[in-house]
Amino acid sequence: MKPELYQEVALTRDLPGSQLKAGDIATLVDFAPPSANGEEGCVLEVFNALGESIAVVSAPLSAIERLRADEILTVRSLASVA
Repeated sequence: MKPELYQEVALTRDLPGSQLKAGDIATLVDFAPPSANGEEGCVLEVFNALGESIAVVSAPLSAIERLRADEILTVRSLASVA
């Protein structure tokens, strides 16, 4: 099932070209048309632990999943997002 806009989601894998890793949380802000390989994409906004926007990135829709009740949040240090 496709996530809804403005819903928090978790990355299912590291995103090349950024410092974002599997398990990081982002907000789904838009959907993107299918890429050359036919996969639909999405636009994600990433926030730091204080709620400040630090990055807007694109990713394949398969790289995100809805948050689940059996998961807990964690933090990690991030010098900067590329």
